[in-house]
Amino acid sequence: MENLNAIGLDIQRSEELAKKLNVLLANYSIFYQNTRGYHWNIKGDKFFELHLKFEELYTDLQVKIDDIAERILTLGHAPQHRYSKYQDASAIKESQEVTDGMKAVDNILSSLKSILTLQRELLDLSGEIGDEGTNALMSDYIREQEKLVWMYSAFLKK
Repeated sequence: MENLNAIGLDIQRSEELAKKLNVLLANYSIFYQNTRGYHWNIKGDKFFELHLKFEELYTDLQVKIDDIAERILTLGHAPQHRYSKYQDASAIKESQEVTDGMKAVDNILSSLKSILTLQRELLDLSGEIGDEGTNALMSDYIREQEKLVWMYSAFLKK
């Protein structure tokens, strides 16, 4: 029992999971800010349609960022909060192109691919250590985001 944390999970494996969740948090945080930039700066004939879709997306990302941080705390660890650390840890980089809707959607698809890959790794790891809370969270996110990939891809006619 001494090697278990407050929710009954192995302390060392929970730390490994929390570190990977912090990487996911970094990716979500950069993705969120990029999406805010698209929402604020979009121009062109798809403005009205994309402006609303980007707002829906960043609102959802904001909720997920909070969920991930709280999950890290539940595991007994501290969520990272500094953007300088996010930039170092994230596979998603700050977007330089924020006015072109098609490029923004393409960037969103690329970001979702990075996040889905990380979430699948977390799904496997959380399953290995019996962490149903993290496992369920990742499973829900994957299902939602696979649908988003389909929708954004259809918008780009991919």
